Amino acid sequence: MSGLGLHRGWRWLFAAVLLSWMAAIPAAQAHESRPAYLEIEETATGQYDIRWRTPVLAGQRLPIVLRLPEGVRNVREPLIQELSDSLLERRWIATGPDGLAGQRIGFPGLELTITEAVVRAKTLDGESWMAVARPSQPWVEFDLTRGSIDVAIDFVQEGVWHILSGWDHLLFVFGLLLLVRSPMMLVKTVTAFTIAHSITLAAATLGYVELPSRPIEAGIALSILFLGVEVVREKRGRTSFTIRNPWVVAFAFGLLHGFGFAGVLSEVGLPPLEVPLALVSFNVGVEVGQLAFVAVVLLLARGLKLLGVVWPRRMELAPAYLVGSLGAFWLLQRLAFA
Repeated sequence: MSGLGLHRGWRWLFAAVLLSWMAAIPAAQAHESRPAYLEIEETATGQYDIRWRTPVLAGQRLPIVLRLPEGVRNVREPLIQELSDSLLERRWIATGPDGLAGQRIGFPGLELTITEAVVRAKTLDGESWMAVARPSQPWVEFDLTRGSIDVAIDFVQEGVWHILSGWDHLLFVFGLLLLVRSPMMLVKTVTAFTIAHSITLAAATLGYVELPSRPIEAGIALSILFLGVEVVREKRGRTSFTIRNPWVVAFAFGLLHGFGFAGVLSEVGLPPLEVPLALVSFNVGVEVGQLAFVAVVLLLARGLKLLGVVWPRRMELAPAYLVGSLGAFWLLQRLAFA
């Protein structure tokens, strides 16, 4: 194959990859996928008031079904209410004398989604309980003996899940890796991003600051587009404030990304008596997922270098164009639905 033909082949490969990513965008917007929500309140011994909310995205209900334990019966006819963003089902059920303790509540169909089902329960004596079902485990066990360690583990997992399924946040981090070459500057930049989004995550979750989600999501997309432009500028040998001081820009946009994380956490909900623990645990999970992503990207880059893989010169800007193009696509998409 001639050199020109090889370059054309790489261009077509890049276009195919880009189109594949574009096609996956609706499913990739993890932070637009609200969790399903199950609230259980014990009203008498062995009797419960249930509220089951299933999100509606793009006019379609998520394919998640509530499966209660065997032997549960309805005391009254269920009521279903269609809301603007969800389908709310109200049920009144009765169980055996032992109630729901130790019983498994399933969510068939959850494994086909990228969201989760949050379960909150309250008993007659005022005890509260919370658990999260995920695609990898679409069920929970009703267990009032869960302690602080269980809460911490749940929210660490929640943080890891949301950063690794949040393509917009990961793409921003990927853009930082493309922009920064010095190892020390990379540590400084990633640390600045971490500190910034931790600040706004805590402030928004605790109610000190409240901003509408749509502008925040559009702003996150704009930050990715901006970073893509700066990476192209750097690859062409030019300079700018961002290229010279990437940690400053990482901190500034990190504040914005923190509000995005807070939106996710507010949807999941914090256990009233475990707010500090849950908040810290969620943030730890986000950082674990973020560092794992950075490590994988760096290891892949190192592996390709050791294998002697040499990219065609025209492909050097492909990752930067990918970042910028997806940022622009997300921005237009989110503005259209604002």
